[in-house]
Amino acid sequence: MRVSAIHTYPVKGCRGLGHDSTTVEPWGLAGDRRWVIVDPGGVAVTQRDVHTLGQLRAEPGPGGLTLSYQDREPLLVPPLRPEPQATAKVWGATVAATPAGTAADVWLSDCFGRPMRLLWLDDPAGRRFSPGAGEAGDVVSFVDALPLLLTNTASLHRLNDWIAEGGSDEGPLPMHRFRPNLVVDGAEPFQEDQWIGTTLHIGQVPFRVVRGCGRCLVTTIDQATGETGKEPCCRWAATATSTGNCCSGCT
Repeated sequence: MRVSAIHTYPVKGCRGLGHDSTTVEPWGLAGDRRWVIVDPGGVAVTQRDVHTLGQLRAEPGPGGLTLSYQDREPLLVPPLRPEPQATAKVWGATVAATPAGTAADVWLSDCFGRPMRLLWLDDPAGRRFSPGAGEAGDVVSFVDALPLLLTNTASLHRLNDWIAEGGSDEGPLPMHRFRPNLVVDGAEPFQEDQWIGTTLHIGQVPFRVVRGCGRCLVTTIDQATGETGKEPCCRWAATATSTGNCCSGCT
């Protein structure tokens, strides 16, 4: 078994970036979901709210964070001084963060046609604890729940077989629909379910496998267009014995 792909998502909900290697930090892969877009009430905006958010590309570099979206002129957010003068609400947790500034807010609001602010988690240590799934003291960035999501290529192949056998015209689904951090090859289909509660070693780094990730509306969103469908339908999650919930009206 080997790691075949590594991805991070600098802004929560944005397009993923591929990497040949990465640094593992206590709160996840380096640079992963350290930024978040919020609405005027400070609530995190995700693809559940704005389906085209996956078309936003955010690329960190020495000069700052470069934002690109469709045919808009890219915007460079320069490096910020940590000044946690704002808060982001992520799944009930209120997290202190540093505002990116008016230029970024206006640019994003124009792109998506609704008021938005961009915030930076300048110091993840101790700002937000793992919500209900990790051990005491575990911290996370702006992820939904846990620092890292791992997916299995064989499981996706099996899923796509079922979709084809079911007569759906929406397959095959690409792996990026599931927005993983790590993708592994060489395992059996759904072998990852057997790793729950164990420690998985990748190179020299041990990872506690806390739980499976429940099916989410975002998996039904085409990351290139923002269009939604019914696949992967919740019936496949039930077949795979993984957690599944019907959240796209497929009944």
